Amino acid sequence: MGTSEARRLGRPRGTAGAALLDIARGQFLSRGFAGTTMDSVASAAHISKASLYRDYPSKNELFAAVVSDWVDRGRDAMKPHTDALSVADDPIAQLRQLAGVLQRGVLSPAVLQMRTLVAAEAARFPAIASDYVARSWERNITALANAFAVLSKRGVLHAEPAHTAAEQFTWLVIAVPLNRLTLEASTRPYDEAELDRIADEAVSTFLARFGPPPLH
Repeated sequence: MGTSEARRLGRPRGTAGAALLDIARGQFLSRGFAGTTMDSVASAAHISKASLYRDYPSKNELFAAVVSDWVDRGRDAMKPHTDALSVADDPIAQLRQLAGVLQRGVLSPAVLQMRTLVAAEAARFPAIASDYVARSWERNITALANAFAVLSKRGVLHAEPAHTAAEQFTWLVIAVPLNRLTLEASTRPYDEAELDRIADEAVSTFLARFGPPPLH
């Protein structure tokens, strides 16, 4: 076997599929849309630029694929928890658990970074931003609203209108930390005790408005 053939056979295989989109996402997050090039993505993925262009004919299309892939991966992340809430024997305890799930999801560094990236490019790519909201945020709010509707029928909550209740629960749980973490990034991170306190108070406030109707 010649030297050139050995080198060719020993060369690491290029990255494709979901792994390629992971690499591209990392480039967009670290460099921003403007600072990311097809060259830099191809180099990081160990593929030729021609191969990258064959799958994604432009940087715009690559960006759209990265955001869509991210939404697809997390699309139904909340559903097991909202399904559990619908049938919970102790819905109040389940609400508190759900508050923690929301915080760990929405406030995670990866989600915060993607929200920032999509927001920064929303004027350039309004359809991508709209799709992100519809298939991520609105999808999860609707799943929570459906759970609240079931609990209201059971007489456990009085969460009507259910969609409003779902929005208000979500914002009570995450609004304050989301605002601070979005603006101050990692300079003032929250510890678990702070987030637990916010979650406890959020559930208490929510129940004061949407809790079970009083017994007569």
